[in-house]
Amino acid sequence: MRILYGVVGEGMGHAMRSRVVIEHLLAQGHDLEIMASSRAVAFLEQRFGRVKRIRGLHMVYEDNLVSRSKTLLSNLLHTGLRGVPANVAAYFELIASFRPELVVSDFESWTYLYARAHGLPVLSIDNMQMLNRCKHDKAITEGHRTSYRVSRAFVKGKLPGCNHYLVTTFFRPPVRKKRTTLIPPILRPEILEAKIETGDHLLVYQTGTSHDALLRTLEKTGVPCRVYGVKRDLSEDKRVKNLTYRPFSEAQFIRDLASARGVIAGGGFTLMGEAVYLKKPMLAIPLGRQFEQLMNARYLEKLGYGRCLESIESPEVVHDFIDRLPSFASKLEGYEQKGNRKLYEHLDALLDRAAAGVL
Repeated sequence: MRILYGVVGEGMGHAMRSRVVIEHLLAQGHDLEIMASSRAVAFLEQRFGRVKRIRGLHMVYEDNLVSRSKTLLSNLLHTGLRGVPANVAAYFELIASFRPELVVSDFESWTYLYARAHGLPVLSIDNMQMLNRCKHDKAITEGHRTSYRVSRAFVKGKLPGCNHYLVTTFFRPPVRKKRTTLIPPILRPEILEAKIETGDHLLVYQTGTSHDALLRTLEKTGVPCRVYGVKRDLSEDKRVKNLTYRPFSEAQFIRDLASARGVIAGGGFTLMGEAVYLKKPMLAIPLGRQFEQLMNARYLEKLGYGRCLESIESPEVVHDFIDRLPSFASKLEGYEQKGNRKLYEHLDALLDRAAAGVL
């Protein structure tokens, strides 16, 4: 089957997840055309060769918060003015050459619109649809009802009316919409092959550079920490008391993750799903004004897999997380996932139905 695959470039989790799905589709003999935006293009090109670049929306962050005004202005200036002609050009080039029979979208709008315009079946594979297609109780949305409604409306309007939605998740709230299947987190091969151990260190991953309060708290704990993302200009390890700042290396990062006592990171779904699979307790610090990250972190805490830290100025939560690591690890022992088997089973079944014209 000729499949057009669209990948949004906001955050690398979409690209890493799509890599796994694309590898499976190619192994099954399907013919693929990949379209992506932002950093996802280079990531996917390294593995699959030519990828059509399209312009997608992006976020601007300040002090662990999404800056709404700067995000809007940046998207209007860069995506709105320059992106539409570039996307339309790619769109017409695609019409003249590939002629897809089905579209798969990881939260990417242009390939979805192509499917709708040409009457093609379209599958959604992402974690974002959790906001719209499942029911969440008050404990998850409390204090952020407006943000929840806004986020849900945005997700609902992004890819409405897909033939089916595969929603990746380690938590399982009630599904409230038809044509929706919850599947476990999609895991890259390096995670599946990682050797799981329990060392004495915490893995800390923070993409912002203004988390001084968190780092000072971690220094006071005396617990060894391997810190990624804060000092981005490093070419080798830099030791400050009990904190070891490391330059980014995917292989080293995965080794540190698989051997950690616990993880301290944001509320992004990809790393959280990997930590849960590897049975690593996590202290999640969601970005402000990002309800999807807050939702992930609150479910993590609800399941007993870690803690949600909504304010970096709350050092007692960090100490509590460290004290309760054995309890969180015990809860995680009950989590089970057989690699990506569920994804492949459901995806192949949906493609068979599409080929038979009954999707």
